[in-house]
Parts: sequence; C-alpha cells; structure tokens
Amino acid sequence: MSILSNKFVICLTGMPGAGKSTVARFLQENGFSPITMGDVIRQKAMEKNLPLDDKSLGELMKNLRKTHGNDIVAKLTVKKINDLDNTNFVVVDGIRSYDEYTVLKNIGYVKLLAIHASSNIRYDHIRQRDRPDTPSTHENFIQRDEREMDVGISKAIALADESISNNNITVKELRQRVDRIIKKWIDEYNNSK
Repeated sequence: MSILSNKFVICLTGMPGAGKSTVARFLQENGFSPITMGDVIRQKAMEKNLPLDDKSLGELMKNLRKTHGNDIVAKLTVKKINDLDNTNFVVVDGIRSYDEYTVLKNIGYVKLLAIHASSNIRYDHIRQRDRPDTPSTHENFIQRDEREMDVGISKAIALADESISNNNITVKELRQRVDRIIKKWIDEYNNSK
C-alpha cells in the first residue's frame, strides 16, 4: 500500500477563467487542501527570475513539458501532495492534460471534474481576477486558449468523470452543483476503503 493510498484527490480541469479556482475555494471550505498547478509553474518562473506575466509563464510551461514530458507538472504536483501530512482530502486546481491526470490517478482515489464556461464569460472572469498573468487583450486571451489546447486540455475536459456548466448561473448554483457531485464522490471514496 503506497503512502498516498488513502488520499482522496479531486482534480479540476477547464479552460482559463471557467471557474476552477472558485470550485477549489468551495472544496477548501469543506476541508480539502488546495494545490494549484499554476503555482508550480509560477514557482519555477521565480526560481529562474522570469517575469510572472502570461507570455513568460506560457513559454515556461511549454518548455518544461517539451524538456521533461507532458506530465512534468503533475509529477511536481505529486511531490506537493506527498508533503501534505495532515489531510487525506486534496483538490488539485489546473489539470492541463489527460497525461497529468493519469499521473495523479495513481496516488489514491482520484476524480476529474471539468468546469465549462463560454469564451465571453471566461474572459470576463479572467479580467476580474487581475493577476500579473492576466492577458492584456482579447487576442492574448485567445492565444492563451490555443496554448492550453495545444498542451492537451481538450482531452482532459472530454474524459472528465463529471462536468459542470458555469454559464449563466449564480455562485450559489455553482456551489450546489459542486456539492452534489462531491457528496456522491465522498460516498464512493468511503465505500472504497
């Protein structure tokens, strides 16, 4: 039995701005320890003294994958999960490829949840975040989407265990949809032990 065999890990995937971070916050409020895969890239950028803008982070992500394989960010994320001593419940925000999910799937009871939203809604969400990596124009936003699809996010979204549409719903409705899915998964997790 591996050290992580009792971990229940919910992996979140979806295009930028779909609502993954909001869902991760809901799960954190319910006792899940959060790990953001984008933070792994931001940490690597800081180690290399790179700017934390969208272009630099995107190039670094692609170069890491090209050099170390499409699953490198997931392997680095597994190390972060290993460092979590006091919890069996983890939410991983930011699966970008099915290869990443496959790596994480081997560490415990793991589910993949896709969050969908239209391009216009996602762009509005991203502009509201106001992070250093926020695309400066709609054209940059589209380029970011294309980069995500090049990495393989479409397959992760398509093969998710469950999906939620975050179009034209309130935050309360999103939380209710998440709660229904997570309750079912927690029951399955408890029955799998």
